[in-house]
Amino acid sequence: MTAVAEERRADRTPPVSAPVTVGAGAHPSAVLAAIAAGALATLLLWWHDTPRISGFGDWLTNAGRVTGLLAGYGVVVLVALMARLPPLERGIGADRLARWHAMGGRYTVSLVVAHGVLIAWGYAVTAHTDVVTQTKTLLMSYPDVLMATVAGLLLVGVGLVSMRAARRRMRYETWYYLHFYTYLAVALAFSHQFATGADLMRNTAARVLWAGMYLTVGLAILWWRFAVPVRQAVRHRLRVEAVHRDAPDVVSIVLSGRHLDELRTAPGQFFRWRFLAPGMWWASHPYSLSAPPTADRMRITVKALGDHSRLLPLLLPGTRVVAEGPYGAMTAARRRSRKVLLIAGGVGVTPLRALFQTLPATPGDLTFLYRASHQTDVLFRDELEAIADKRGARLHVVTGRRADLGYDPLSAAALARNIPDLPAHDVYVCGPAGMTATVVASLRRAGVPRRHIHSETFTF
Repeated sequence: MTAVAEERRADRTPPVSAPVTVGAGAHPSAVLAAIAAGALATLLLWWHDTPRISGFGDWLTNAGRVTGLLAGYGVVVLVALMARLPPLERGIGADRLARWHAMGGRYTVSLVVAHGVLIAWGYAVTAHTDVVTQTKTLLMSYPDVLMATVAGLLLVGVGLVSMRAARRRMRYETWYYLHFYTYLAVALAFSHQFATGADLMRNTAARVLWAGMYLTVGLAILWWRFAVPVRQAVRHRLRVEAVHRDAPDVVSIVLSGRHLDELRTAPGQFFRWRFLAPGMWWASHPYSLSAPPTADRMRITVKALGDHSRLLPLLLPGTRVVAEGPYGAMTAARRRSRKVLLIAGGVGVTPLRALFQTLPATPGDLTFLYRASHQTDVLFRDELEAIADKRGARLHVVTGRRADLGYDPLSAAALARNIPDLPAHDVYVCGPAGMTATVVASLRRAGVPRRHIHSETFTF
């Protein structure tokens, strides 16, 4: 029986490949500084073209100009953040980029609304008419204003469906495809900026730079989100090799292909997977690797949480796969300390299981804490135990509800009690969003520096 179990595990678990050096990523502070510098340059453009302001109507109109310029710049930043540029993905991480995108989206939509209201109001005051009449005049008489209004309404709509209350009631696929209307909004509003934007109509250099900014981001999207995945699909020819059920609602999928080492995938990273099967080909979803990749195999492990993931057990061997990536910054490159603690919750064990096998560490310096509600929720137990035995690492599997345990095993006090010298560790955390937030807060209370805590989530 033991021999059979070991053979089955060997079939399902790719052998360890050579360590991968992840390319340098952009530093978050540098990216934020660049975004702020662009916003400042946008304000200076308005300042340069505005020699004098007089009267209430002029003040309102110029406030509309400023918000319009910042909204036009903000849309480009939002799209660039989600263009899946490797330096941003490696240096900042997908979840932080998503948070920046969401926060920037709220500001940008507010600027779009403010721009429309302020311009109409300012023109109405100057023309000594009411706002409704002036709005009709703008829509019917000014070039491309109607298209820009439609673009603004599209952005507001995307902003509304991105609100947390709306997301909870929406399928991921619906939310994902509604966001493509952002591209339509950008296209509709672009000509308006040159046709009626006072700061761009009269300044040739500004027009060239502004158009260049949009063109650069547009080309980046075409390259990284469309051309590169197609090129990788042709080059690597990924297919489903086998599907194994690890739990009633969890499957592991082994994928085979060619020259996969050229992707330079690091343990802890993820891909956006598109399975070319009926009912699945039109959507891509992010799933982490659950084992170190090799030159011809990769493995992912997925829990059935939505329409797409519930179809994965039905995949047939030989199904073609398009993998977009690798993405993610939760890799060994983030490590700062000699000692490392990995904390997993539920199916969040997947990227950490790969790191547990590959992170360089001497015996006693590597600890894995796995939290699950029930014994049946524990994945890869045999693999984790084998890795811990081979590497001299510590493995703690904690199951049960807090009420039954009588304490919270992820509290600051429990972590500090069970992990000697906890503040001296780098800590990688992966699990449900609520659990991850709780653990990060506990680690901070226990004295672990924020820069030593590494986590990524894929919630939308």
